[in-house]
Amino acid sequence: MAKSSGFDDTKDIPIPRDPFERIIGQDEAVRIARMVPHQRRHLLLVGPPGTGKSMIAQAISTVLPAPRFEVSVLDNPEIAERPIVEIRAEAQIRKDKGEEKKIGIEVTPLDVPSFVAERLGFRCRRCAALSPFTDVICPQCGANKTQGGNLFERYGMPAQMPQEGERIRIATTRRHPNGKDEVIIYERTTDGKILMLTQDEIKKIEEMGKKSKRKVIVPLKRSTFVQASGGTETELLGDIRHDPYGGHHHLGTAAYQRVVPGAVHEAHEGVLFIDELSTLGNIQRYILTAMQDKAFPIVGRNPMSSGAAVRVDGVPCDFIFVGATNINDMKHITPPLRSRIRGDGYEVLMNAYMDDVPQNEKKLFQFLAQEITKDGKIPHAEYAAAMLIIDEARNIARRIDNAKGLTLRLRNLTGIIKMAGDVAAMEKKGRIEKKDVVHAIHESRSIEEKLKERYGNWWATEAADHGVKSEKAGPETA
Repeated sequence: MAKSSGFDDTKDIPIPRDPFERIIGQDEAVRIARMVPHQRRHLLLVGPPGTGKSMIAQAISTVLPAPRFEVSVLDNPEIAERPIVEIRAEAQIRKDKGEEKKIGIEVTPLDVPSFVAERLGFRCRRCAALSPFTDVICPQCGANKTQGGNLFERYGMPAQMPQEGERIRIATTRRHPNGKDEVIIYERTTDGKILMLTQDEIKKIEEMGKKSKRKVIVPLKRSTFVQASGGTETELLGDIRHDPYGGHHHLGTAAYQRVVPGAVHEAHEGVLFIDELSTLGNIQRYILTAMQDKAFPIVGRNPMSSGAAVRVDGVPCDFIFVGATNINDMKHITPPLRSRIRGDGYEVLMNAYMDDVPQNEKKLFQFLAQEITKDGKIPHAEYAAAMLIIDEARNIARRIDNAKGLTLRLRNLTGIIKMAGDVAAMEKKGRIEKKDVVHAIHESRSIEEKLKERYGNWWATEAADHGVKSEKAGPETA
């Protein structure tokens, strides 16, 4: 039987498709956040943990268009330590891939000389039957296609079977009516086809191969949401991997292959979200530079590494910056960064609680349904269990914020519903019951609260930790 709120359990509660509508109790923040992706502004969210700051950043990223450009670094044959940045749109990527496919004429094993078909693995050396190059044993006569001395005797070539996935080339000559000889090359491609190429076409492929010495550092198909902790400069700004051989052309790894992008580059055309922004310290100035220039070089960050000699300039990083911090940590954010955000974006103060009215109760019910659905491992909650969590939301608002309302410190509620759901799942229940929530609320208390209940005061806790018996703690038990 449905209750006055319109549901028997949280499974009946509809979840909005719009990610902004899933953010509850932050109407002003959501109103501003909706403008951010369209106007490409930056955003600083200030408020207690668990109030929905990361949800706002993710919602912004969902309405951004798909990335249009791929970012690569190319080998620089003149100065290897200065790889070249190339930015390609999807049409250019398809064009570059299609150019090589157009080179050469596709032929069948019947169209090539017999010894070429044998060398490429399509013809049996004993019975001359044709079969796919992946068949090592001839399906006609049962002979091993990789064995036999005829090929060596006739052409002075060792008998060998090309491996699948290799591009194998066999060179021959043919005579034109004018009496000149022309080199013709037969190539077995990676997908098992045969291409007939002239010398000029081979030269063109080699020229394209020089340009194809690339490493894609920001692929075209990528997420528009990048979250970084900013714990190290490497994570945020990129680096050049160390090569013990110093990039030697025979032993080492080429400089362009060792380029590692940072979060500022991976967020190009998307959202860069940094929680606990104040913990970045001096690294904040690099964020400011990247926001201003929309490009940031990748350099080796360890002076003792061979990567320190490598530098890649002009790597694009045109992102929307969303930072988050607690109120008490505002003083640790550098004034220039705050000024940049305020000059080209918004600062938003998050709500810690909302009014205790039926409309907001329904929003909390929606939040519970969202969290249970997103978790995917726990059953939905019955009405009585959900109402008990609403009561706990009132208690948290009163206890932490000294306010009469419903808390928006939603991470606390998430922990309770997941613990209650785990209990119900382990007992193979179809729904989270009220007693499961009672147990979860009791067990989800902080360690400080549990210590106070068990020992009475902090001094008794210290004594117990050092093995001193406390009268409050009671007799020792085995």
